[in-house]
Amino acid sequence: MGRRLVPLTLDNLADLPQRCRGCVFWELDPVRGEAAIEAGRAELEKEAWISAVLLEWGSCGRVVYVDEVPVGFVMYAPPAYVPRATAFPTSPVSPDAVQLMTSLIVPGYQGQGLGRVMVQTVAKDLLGRGFKAIEAFGDARWKEPGCLLPADHLLSVGFKTVRPHPTHPRLRLELRTALSWKEDVELALDKLLGVVQKDPVLRPL
Repeated sequence: MGRRLVPLTLDNLADLPQRCRGCVFWELDPVRGEAAIEAGRAELEKEAWISAVLLEWGSCGRVVYVDEVPVGFVMYAPPAYVPRATAFPTSPVSPDAVQLMTSLIVPGYQGQGLGRVMVQTVAKDLLGRGFKAIEAFGDARWKEPGCLLPADHLLSVGFKTVRPHPTHPRLRLELRTALSWKEDVELALDKLLGVVQKDPVLRPL
């Protein structure tokens, strides 16, 4: 099985699942996001966001390929580039961290260690750029797939709660920890990244 991880760019944006190409939950604030969806320009807004982040900050994601078939991706960026982050009661993200926006491993490819490889690749990238951690806003009342990852699953793969909240706690994973996970955590990570399988929708917090 040949697998490779490639930085997300405008050239391979089309390799993301269709539902994710037009999802602007994180990339726009709630008002602009709703307007973009209603106007049918969500995919264009997504492209514009990725282009701006690439030019100003650099790589903001990875796409995973197995035998040249795209099977997963992860997106991340400093919170200054993630307008939706300010809408959360547990913001802001720490200044030494990058925000994990969303991740996915498609059904059929979970449990193969791809989640571990993906996050370790991100960790190496961010360590080399001077960051110490990845932070995420979890969903403590998660019931179905969406744009937020379940808080309990984030905890199970090594994230620690840095700001509690009954609905949207902020969690943190030290990057050096991500580079030394054990097998049981790797399996849990694959499960975590497989939960976002449904069309992400823009929903109020």
